[in-house]
Amino acid sequence: MRKINILYVITKLELGGAQKQLLSLIRELDKERFRPFLFTAEEGLLIPEALSINGLTLIKSRCLERAINPLKDIPVLLELCRLIKNNKIDIVHTHSSKAGILGRWAARLAKVGAILHTVHGWSFHDYQSKLKRRFFVWLEQLSAKFTDRIIVVSHHDREKGLRNHIGEKNKYLLIRYGIDYREFSNIKEQNLRKELGISASDLVVGMIACLKPQKSPQDFIKLADLVRQTVPGVKFLLIGDGILRNKAERLIAKLNLQDAVILTGWRRDIPQILSVLDVFTLNSLWEGLPVTVLEAMAAARPVVVTHTGAVQEVIVDGETGFLVFPQDIKKMAERLIVLLKDARLREAVGQKAKDSLGMDFCLENMVGNTQRCYEDLVFKKGLAYAN
Repeated sequence: MRKINILYVITKLELGGAQKQLLSLIRELDKERFRPFLFTAEEGLLIPEALSINGLTLIKSRCLERAINPLKDIPVLLELCRLIKNNKIDIVHTHSSKAGILGRWAARLAKVGAILHTVHGWSFHDYQSKLKRRFFVWLEQLSAKFTDRIIVVSHHDREKGLRNHIGEKNKYLLIRYGIDYREFSNIKEQNLRKELGISASDLVVGMIACLKPQKSPQDFIKLADLVRQTVPGVKFLLIGDGILRNKAERLIAKLNLQDAVILTGWRRDIPQILSVLDVFTLNSLWEGLPVTVLEAMAAARPVVVTHTGAVQEVIVDGETGFLVFPQDIKKMAERLIVLLKDARLREAVGQKAKDSLGMDFCLENMVGNTQRCYEDLVFKKGLAYAN
């Protein structure tokens, strides 16, 4: 039987959880059975990583971008249709919200055999206007009608989709994120503290996130100010970049935290960064299931994160981490201070977090479950025998 041609579509290969998960999937995909194609925006920090994957055909679009823009979205739709037809694509698997809509409609128009979409957090949330939220729900409802499988990484996202009448229950499939635990075992700092200007005795709190409204980096900076009033000398690492960087820098200067908060920009050495941290935190206003939290847990780091829905499926509050409601900076500071003052508690919570992940979140499970989903659709639709 011939190979099955799979087209993956994602908006942009930036340093995000969805992007890293997708590239891990493609890298581990059985290339004897499947031939992968990837369609994405022209620019992205992970483009070199995608180019390094054996057997992957990468297609970069000049018009694909995150914002809605009919003048660019229609050419992308046509570009995808041509790509699908010219390469006899059997399966289209979309990731991220914008690519999820354009990719699935192109697959529908080009009459692709099977269409899948992975939800990395829905496109609609409570911080949008009612009109905008309803529009995105409507787009998801329409697209779900011709989607064969809606893959979710959490029970929370499945229930949220069903509550909003997006697809039928039998279309949903839970496939957890896959972490390569080997990356987070026996990691050494390799003089990273010296590079970042942190002494060997400094306690370090860190957040890894794109500096955009969803991640609320300004709350992280306010948190640093509050914590240091009780535990002076703590260093705060903000790993990432984005549209709010300038505002973050101004707030750091306003609160006189230039020696306390370190903006590292994007880093590729996340396991090493996590080895430097004493506590990991995330101040998101809304989330699907943040991969950075899973990585911090895999690195045996205690986590203090905002209660944004799906994290409650992996964190038992007070045992494997701490959950705080979004923008409750005072409560988050209290949790951090308790951990920073007690090294034994940090070690115990971090180890419990690591042990709690188990095999559910291992990379092999994610890849194996996804391939079984493909094979199920191949069998049901007879794709292996298509011309």
